[in-house]
Amino acid sequence: MNDVSLLSALIMGLAGSGHCLVMCGGIASSLQLASKQRSAIVVSLLYNIGRIVSYALAGSLVALLGASLAKQNTSVANALQLMSGIFMILVGIYVMRLASTLKWLESAAKSLIWQHVVKLNKHLVPVNTKKKAFFYGALWGWLPCGLVYSALTWTLQAKSPFEGALIMLAFGAGTMPALIAVGQSAQLLQKFINHLVTRIVMGNLLIWYGVYLIIIATDKLVH
Repeated sequence: MNDVSLLSALIMGLAGSGHCLVMCGGIASSLQLASKQRSAIVVSLLYNIGRIVSYALAGSLVALLGASLAKQNTSVANALQLMSGIFMILVGIYVMRLASTLKWLESAAKSLIWQHVVKLNKHLVPVNTKKKAFFYGALWGWLPCGLVYSALTWTLQAKSPFEGALIMLAFGAGTMPALIAVGQSAQLLQKFINHLVTRIVMGNLLIWYGVYLIIIATDKLVH
């Protein structure tokens, strides 16, 4: 792993934060509005920290699986890198809104994971303590999201669980500004993220990095 990988994960999170506002923005806003004696920003931070902790945990588990498979066969390691590149391209296309390339992944995750995890929600509502705010975020970190799961496929090529966690932490950090921002600042940030030029630039960065990963993986498979 290198700084480019972490930067790309950060860009993926930032580019996809417009999608995050749709998926989680309502939840984050309702938590802030429900805050009476507690600071709204503290509640929002705890929720988002919990969410990113779940990302990091998932990243470390997926990286552990990927590393185990890669140790058994070099071709498997190259295939995982190839898959990471393909998903990076799909994310780039999704960010530019050229096609809904990740909907199928969200539908599959909803059936396999979320319908079971969401049952824990009853133990955290109402969110009336800081501890609950953190764990509520941790729970919603498993919400079916094509961007999150695409980032997770990227951690398959990580050399260790720690590297997988770092990739997902960088991704999560990219999503935080949009979800923590409130009021006018949130509207301005959302306008910037959703601007055509911004989406094209970020989408192309992700696509070209995906192509780069595919070229490296293909070269290794051929040779």
